Amino acid sequence: MVYLNFLFVAGIVASLVFYFYFKTKQFRSTLPIRRKWYTAKAGVSLAAFLIFFGLNAIILYPDIIGFAIAAVFIVLGAGLGINNYKRMRHEGRYVHEEYELNK
Repeated sequence: MVYLNFLFVAGIVASLVFYFYFKTKQFRSTLPIRRKWYTAKAGVSLAAFLIFFGLNAIILYPDIIGFAIAAVFIVLGAGLGINNYKRMRHEGRYVHEEYELNK
């Protein structure tokens, strides 16, 4: 269980690092589609954070309230992740085209 907890904490830290990385790239981007693409990527990272946080809560609080709170985090993270993954895939198709048009 200790190794699993360490794995989830590493996932939490990595997802937060990627979230802030993509948010920084979003603010620095000048092209609108690329900005939306980075927003969707940051949303996927935030969803991963919520899922890892929920899984870690199951290990730390193994009672009915801990499971309920973890289920809420996991369901919200999964919904957010699916939505932002679809947005990321859709807008990713147009990033290169927008770059070529705005050279």
